[in-house]
Amino acid sequence: MRSMKTLTRADLAEAIHRRLGFSRSESLEMVESILTYMSDALAGGENVKISGFGTFLLRDKSERIGRNPKTGVEVPITPRRVLTFRASQMLKDRVART
Repeated sequence: MRSMKTLTRADLAEAIHRRLGFSRSESLEMVESILTYMSDALAGGENVKISGFGTFLLRDKSERIGRNPKTGVEVPITPRRVLTFRASQMLKDRVART
């Protein structure tokens, strides 16, 4: 089994710093700005599509009846908004090659 490394904000900022030559603080500020812009759009009810990467979609789920698996008691699950990610075909193809 492969070890799973996690890509962090700091990793993204470091890549911008190395590839584009911005200072480390400017690079981190760029990453933070992009993530804030995306978060604000999602919080405002907009979907976020990044061409060649994927789409962050908001879905409204209605109330439904669930069941406690331990006791079997039916419980109402409140309506809520969920965030999903749908990878683009380009990203799926790239991940499949590794």
